[in-house]
Amino acid sequence: MANWSDPRTATAARPTSAGTATASYDAGLRRYMLSVYNYMASGVLLTGIVALLFAQSGLAAQVLSTPLAWVIMLAPLGFVMAMSFGVNRMQTSTLQILFWAFAVVMGLSMSSIFLVFTGTSIAQTFFATAAAFAGLSLWGYTTKRDLSGLGTFLVMGVVGLLVAMIINIFLQSTALAFAISAIGVLLFAGLTAYDTQRIKSMYAYVQGTDMMGKTVIMGALSLYLDFINMFTFLLNFMGSRE
Repeated sequence: MANWSDPRTATAARPTSAGTATASYDAGLRRYMLSVYNYMASGVLLTGIVALLFAQSGLAAQVLSTPLAWVIMLAPLGFVMAMSFGVNRMQTSTLQILFWAFAVVMGLSMSSIFLVFTGTSIAQTFFATAAAFAGLSLWGYTTKRDLSGLGTFLVMGVVGLLVAMIINIFLQSTALAFAISAIGVLLFAGLTAYDTQRIKSMYAYVQGTDMMGKTVIMGALSLYLDFINMFTFLLNFMGSRE
């Protein structure tokens, strides 16, 4: 989940009754969400293509065995931080460029999975993740339950998960790695539903404003991260190693 300024904290006109939720509003909301999903899906597709080509070229095996691997692995984090903290200052076009650049760099980083897991297991895990993501996102979009309280718990869980992953770099515990993967799948499954509802609710605040395009891109980034992380953790369960 990308950490970025939430327009819901600002004062803005939003529908306060069923009477104001007009057909025009609903149509605009559908276009807005479709744009978010199109950006997110295109980013995932670009990442997959770059990862596959980089791995098949033989460059991944060469580069990822050098210190340059750390640059490739940490670069996506740099893009996320730049976009998250600079969203209010940047132009929409700048965010678009950074989003596509981020997807490319993530592809370089994700190429390592083709060196570890079989192509068949990667494909199976991808489609399983896509099905789960679609169901969870649909639930987050349609549910009447307020998931905002769940967000804080999930974010704290992700922080704890990162700490556990760092600790396990030194411990190299198989049991801890299994637990991390299981918890990771559950956390990002929850974040998928939470982020979908959050992105949907933002439309009421940003429609017709300069923040509209930025919110679409940052929303796509959040869902992209949920999908990629859920896929990565699930691959540790379903993946067959080379």
